[in-house]
Amino acid sequence: MPSVLLRRLLSATAVAAVSALALSACSGGDAASTSDDEIVWAIEGANLSAGHMDPQTSQLDVSAMVQRAVLDSLVFQEADGSFSPWLAESWEVEDGGATYVFRLREGVVFHDGAPFDAAAVKANFDRIADPETASAQAAAMLGGDLYVGTDVVDDRTVAVRFSQPYAPFLQAASTALLGFYSPAVLENSVDQLKAGGPDVTVGTGPYVLSSYTPDQEIVYTANEDYAWGPGGAGAPSIKTLRVEILPEASVRLGVLSSGEADVVTNLPPNLVAQVPADDTVNAIEYPGLPYSLYLNETYGVFADQRVRQAFSQAIDVDTAVEEIFFGQFPRAWSILGATTPGYDASLEGSWPFDPAAADALLDAAGWTGRDADGIRTKDGQRLTARWIAWTPVPDDRAALANALQSDLRAVGFDLQREVLEPGAYNEQYGPKTFDLTDWGFSGVDPDLLRSHLATDGFQNASQVSDPALDALLEQGAATTDPAARAGIYAEVQQWNAENVAIVPLYSPALITAVRPDVTDLTFDLYGRPLFATAARG
Repeated sequence: MPSVLLRRLLSATAVAAVSALALSACSGGDAASTSDDEIVWAIEGANLSAGHMDPQTSQLDVSAMVQRAVLDSLVFQEADGSFSPWLAESWEVEDGGATYVFRLREGVVFHDGAPFDAAAVKANFDRIADPETASAQAAAMLGGDLYVGTDVVDDRTVAVRFSQPYAPFLQAASTALLGFYSPAVLENSVDQLKAGGPDVTVGTGPYVLSSYTPDQEIVYTANEDYAWGPGGAGAPSIKTLRVEILPEASVRLGVLSSGEADVVTNLPPNLVAQVPADDTVNAIEYPGLPYSLYLNETYGVFADQRVRQAFSQAIDVDTAVEEIFFGQFPRAWSILGATTPGYDASLEGSWPFDPAAADALLDAAGWTGRDADGIRTKDGQRLTARWIAWTPVPDDRAALANALQSDLRAVGFDLQREVLEPGAYNEQYGPKTFDLTDWGFSGVDPDLLRSHLATDGFQNASQVSDPALDALLEQGAATTDPAARAGIYAEVQQWNAENVAIVPLYSPALITAVRPDVTDLTFDLYGRPLFATAARG
């Protein structure tokens, strides 16, 4: 069967299955009415209960998304990328970008009544940097080995110091990953933060986490004393934010259609057409690293650069992405998405689908034999790669994987895929005993590439170790001039285009549907809804 036709059948099958589920989810009873004092927000949230309720230690986007309600930041990043005051009323950058001095807002208190002060900033940042915390992403955003420490100048003044200029820090300091817990929690309940819950997830935010039932719901209650939001925002007008955890996208659409939910996040493109006509759909493309495949250069067939290059040219990314995602998500050409500062647009069109070129590269790499199944061989070995994927896998990504497997088989490349539970996945991810894996990684600053491509990067799934690339990534982190930084990250993107450590596929958007009576809902630069100013119209 031709690969394009197979791809269409897979896509249609996935759509039909999900649509049937959506109809069954919507079929029971009349629309439910929600209180004027409550917003119900339906999310995917499948892995929150597996120790991902703490953004300081979790790498899941959903952790930062839900806990933004509780955890405030030093600064707020505006839609244009600039920074405005939040818990810090002002700041200065000193030592050429190696020291950031913040003057903290007066009168801020944690949900437990403790004051927010310089000591609280130090306690949180030092906790993130402590190796025993095992805080991979947040620690990297805090500079990793570049972080020297945080000095308490006085109760309202704090200096965050790095061993060299560290340009990404303000952006990092605007995220929930570098948000603040009460010092009492860090002293008495720090071992419970990953599990989360009332009296544990305690911040200064507009909402208090008042109830948590793992795999079911999180209930946030308005912080009536809140008076320090960005732009002078005060206490929320919505008294209860009820987060329903519904891993099935069709079920989330069902509760939106029935009126049981007011806001639904993480809708797949194939369900957008079924959103009620009066609702508003917001699709905001994630900045950062597009959904990609990470080819392990030190394990198996991908040690050969020609095989990696052939792999990237043997897959019809354009057709697969267009058909499976209904034109909602753009095909990716680079390891930075088009909405990310530093994106190199010159790479667009640079590696089109070219099975003939893939065949030639594989021949040159010595994979010239064929077995009875048509799979290439060399020295008695089949050209096989094993792809490990983290469950749950959405239907559209499963269809995409099937399409890529079909394309690769056409050039004699056998791609085997294993969908694994988190524990089984980590057993292979830790020692890097796999050929490739997959994910997307959101982030506004291109320094996120350091985590994925530096020799000691915490998400270097490709096992890249290139001293020249390491130096380039370090230079990008230390350079404060925007134009110069863009030039550095263009070089990094060009390096990957040649070496093919990472194969970018598409740039997803966070698709959120909102019922018409919810007003003043805003979104951050990642497309995540912010409920502090939301109301009912």
